[in-house]
Amino acid sequence: MSDARMRTPVTPDGRLGSAAEHPGRHDRRYLERRAALVRLARGHRVGDPSPHVTYTESEHATWRTAHAALTGAYREHAHRAVLEAAEDAPMPADHIPQHAEVSARMRELSGFAFTLAGGFVENRRFLGSMERGYFHAVQFVRHPSIPLYTPEPDVIHDVFGHGIHLSSPRFAELYRLFGRAALRVRTRRALELISRVYWFTLEFGVMADRGETKAYGAALLSSSGELAQLGRCEIRELDPHAMMRTHYRVSGYQPVLFRARSPEHLTDTLAAFLDGFDDSWTAPVERFGPGSYPQAVAPRGTLSDLQRRMGP
Repeated sequence: MSDARMRTPVTPDGRLGSAAEHPGRHDRRYLERRAALVRLARGHRVGDPSPHVTYTESEHATWRTAHAALTGAYREHAHRAVLEAAEDAPMPADHIPQHAEVSARMRELSGFAFTLAGGFVENRRFLGSMERGYFHAVQFVRHPSIPLYTPEPDVIHDVFGHGIHLSSPRFAELYRLFGRAALRVRTRRALELISRVYWFTLEFGVMADRGETKAYGAALLSSSGELAQLGRCEIRELDPHAMMRTHYRVSGYQPVLFRARSPEHLTDTLAAFLDGFDDSWTAPVERFGPGSYPQAVAPRGTLSDLQRRMGP
């Protein structure tokens, strides 16, 4: 793997650097605004309404730029199942929607709604809430200087990317499968392994589509910059067991992706794996030591690290 694949876009023209170089890490005004929106989530209970946010014109402009770029990128890089879901998804082009604005339509379509997140969301709460039809979503938006990529989930990732999924009954049922499995297991390690499979499917999954590899994962669907990089990725066949033994990067383009043959193949594979998963599954995985199996990258953490977000 090249060193470039281990880094993160840090400039509007796509120059790569360390995650610490991203402007969202050291722009004081941006971090203060982000922190103010994060504070709104303190004490939030799953299922309670999200507070109304008055977004600035600059924040709406970032959404408009990302929305336009993603809409164009989908025509070339998104799977047909995503394009079909996007037709029903309530994603306005001209403004950042409130959680309630999108949730109202999602409930009609799939029974899902957004529940507020501000930063770290413990794995059992994050994944387990999906069984009840709730997806944790933040309200802050990515740094305006790089609207086509973010090294952390923002409102474009959570509401746009996952909102498309959760406007589709087919995709929504996959979220519930992960939720049920997360509530069934008891150990932290088991939750980490479930989250790793979640990462390589509902976040960064790709799927065959008329002989081509197309994106369906929400992290890809919220980054037109990363969608354009799909042709440079190592593509492996869908295999939850291999996913559990493959590490990933929280920030930066993913170098390794797993491809399903079809939506039915994805559903059948995840259902068979998650319905049978329990805490005993950790033992076989633990027998693989460092370097004894193919790794996407050096170990960088779990979905919990993704949910910690950046900054304060």
